Amino acid sequence: MTLSGEFFAFMSLALVAVIGGVLLLNLTKVIHMVVALVFTFVSIAGIYILLSAEFIAVIQVMIYSGAITIIMLFGIMLTRHHSDDEEQKTSPWRKLLLLLGVLGFGAAVYYGIYDLSFEAVPNTLHENNTEQIGMALYSKYIIPFELTSVILLVALVGAIVLARNDDKEGDKE
Repeated sequence: MTLSGEFFAFMSLALVAVIGGVLLLNLTKVIHMVVALVFTFVSIAGIYILLSAEFIAVIQVMIYSGAITIIMLFGIMLTRHHSDDEEQKTSPWRKLLLLLGVLGFGAAVYYGIYDLSFEAVPNTLHENNTEQIGMALYSKYIIPFELTSVILLVALVGAIVLARNDDKEGDKE
């Protein structure tokens, strides 16, 4: 195995993604969890760039790192939180079992891909991939694309209506 810049970039991005996921699970403040999730999303977008999938990387940043994170922050701001000052302590046995589970999963993944080989792919696979996606999206898949936008609009209006109803009920109390 040769150490190349691409390998170093992949390992760095993968490490940031894994650390972001672990922090997401272990942090106690919801805002900090969202920030860890953003780090994970951005590093996954970097991995997409390494795979020559620039369109998917841009969509990853725009949709997940941007829109989903904003929606999560709105959800946090619109809900009531009862902050308990006392932190829940986790037992050392639970932490040990979690560590063993993560190491077992890592070993299973390593064993599964150790001798895995793929067929050679032609080098012209990644040429004009954004153009090909756009042509397919706006010709063959235009109806599902437009239906998805309508469904998302209805969901947004429904979320606003539900948030207003909760606010009115909170005023009555």
